[in-house]
Amino acid sequence: MRIELGALQSEIPAIAGMELKTLCERLAMIGFPVDAVETQNGVTVLEVDVTANRGDALSHRGLARDLAAAMGAPLAPLPSVPSAEGEALLPVRLEADACPIYATAMLKIDNSRANQTPESAAAFLAAMGSNAKGMAAVDASNELLHRYGHPTHAFDADKIKGGVCVRWAKKGETLLTLDGVNRVLDTKDMVIADDSGPIALAGVIGGDSTKVVESTKRVFLESAYFDPRTVRAAARRHGVQTDASSRFGRGADIAFARAARDIYADRLVSWAGAELLASWTIGQCKQRDMEPPGAFLSKKILDRIAGEPIQLDEAKSILISLGCLVESNDDELIVRPPSWRHDLRIAEDYSEEILRIRGYDKIGATLPPMTGAPEPQPLSYQQRRVLSRRLTQLGFYQTVTLGFTSPDIDAKYADTPPEGRTLVNPLGIEYSVMRASILPSLFDAAEVNLRHGAKDVRLFEIAPVYESSLDGPDETSALAMVWAGTIGGEDPLTPARSVIVADLIAVARDLGFTGDADIIEPGQGLFGLEIPLSAFSGIEEVIPAFKPFSRYPMATRDISLLVPLNLSYGVLEASVRSALGSAPLLSVKCVDVFKDNKLTAEGKQAWLVRMRFQSFDRTLTGGEVESWVQAAITAAKQHGGVLRG
Repeated sequence: MRIELGALQSEIPAIAGMELKTLCERLAMIGFPVDAVETQNGVTVLEVDVTANRGDALSHRGLARDLAAAMGAPLAPLPSVPSAEGEALLPVRLEADACPIYATAMLKIDNSRANQTPESAAAFLAAMGSNAKGMAAVDASNELLHRYGHPTHAFDADKIKGGVCVRWAKKGETLLTLDGVNRVLDTKDMVIADDSGPIALAGVIGGDSTKVVESTKRVFLESAYFDPRTVRAAARRHGVQTDASSRFGRGADIAFARAARDIYADRLVSWAGAELLASWTIGQCKQRDMEPPGAFLSKKILDRIAGEPIQLDEAKSILISLGCLVESNDDELIVRPPSWRHDLRIAEDYSEEILRIRGYDKIGATLPPMTGAPEPQPLSYQQRRVLSRRLTQLGFYQTVTLGFTSPDIDAKYADTPPEGRTLVNPLGIEYSVMRASILPSLFDAAEVNLRHGAKDVRLFEIAPVYESSLDGPDETSALAMVWAGTIGGEDPLTPARSVIVADLIAVARDLGFTGDADIIEPGQGLFGLEIPLSAFSGIEEVIPAFKPFSRYPMATRDISLLVPLNLSYGVLEASVRSALGSAPLLSVKCVDVFKDNKLTAEGKQAWLVRMRFQSFDRTLTGGEVESWVQAAITAAKQHGGVLRG
């Protein structure tokens, strides 16, 4: 966002003599880093980075509020302009609940006069990257948006047919917008309409039929509040992003609608000598809109997030400086956000605001000491971990896929209709429904791997799935597995074969699932199974025990043995472990098997057995390790094994 230094200084007189470097550092410390500074024609402009949740800061006044709070400096008062509410000169109706208040005025203006916009305002607009049009009704609206953050609009009053209505668009209606595009409207679009039809897409862009031109004699001003979700959806639906939609889409200040209208009208009077004929407001700001629901901020929560004790009096002072309404109650504060802060809802939000304005440099450089016994891991987490580990041991790969799907795919797998799971504002039709099953995503991933030549594809995912209900989507967790391709063929003892249904059922049984396995086969030898996590047996709630690591080196020894073909490795391993007794044996594994026609004819096979030793209290000696190796060889001889020559 572009911020003109002089305009910011007019909002906070205390920074008038501050060095530019210091100002940039202060802005960065309160969460608004300055990406660039440019000076042109004696005007300094800052490129300030504003996060998406801070729509209130997308203006000079909004940024100044936070900076003034951090500095403890006063804000300049808003312009003192007359506010004369009277009878309506034009009937206005509000039929869409997404517009609770609509403040307007009618002015008589001689728009044929050239250069109605003062040079200072034109220079300010140029610094914002917008060229002044020379018409006060247009330039004043743009100037107010950048200075105070509240979008407004001017209509040519004499081009309005009958009255004005804020309503939902009707099927088949169209609107030629100011950018010259004839848009087909959706019934979910909120429009400003007269008796002839839509004349503006509410909160997004005006219409061409009522735009202000040089011949305009009367202007009808609009300053309203439009629901952010409605504006965002309309802007995305029609592929148009404007300065107005970016402000309304993040949440404008509902309490500022009338004040913006009054400042707008006063600009036209002072800039172009317009005559204010009347101003009136339809609808009202309800108390819950002016003072959103509050939160209880306890000292315990504040101290926990801060990592150190913070006095409630200090916290209260900071919140008040941000415009919050604060009441003290024993060891907690009851906080209500100002009408322009739509991002403050819970106690943690206010705690973060206190730390931000108080200064991140005041937070201790070291972590606070950890006290208390460790909490038991949640049962659901333990269950997911156990299932994931076992599936990984069985050769499955864990995936993470999107939780949305298309209506067509959803219809094949869902037991409930998509109503209640359909997104109001999706990225696209293919991501418009919250999925009822994980399997479609896994099938797609498996098919991609098969097309790229993968021989054996084993995938699983543990994720939420959703069912429709009257109250919206109900979330549960499920495990989905898919298996396809060919298994075996690595050695003569395991010939290659295609994956079959029984393979996946065996995996489910291995995991502890005892119910009926509903295997889905979409084709190409691809099998899938989805099981609710609630169908698996419970896991005891425990605190994991820490297994220490040895600080001493590990010793590894390999033994190449010739053993009978009918010898089971489990028998040999048990015998070796028994023979080594108390030796610090970490593991004993057969890491390679060799057979050829000669060995087979002799009834033998070659095993490479690897043993690993490691002590937790000392370094092992070579003599000790060799004695254990000899003991293992002796144990192998008891079963017909001999060292391979």
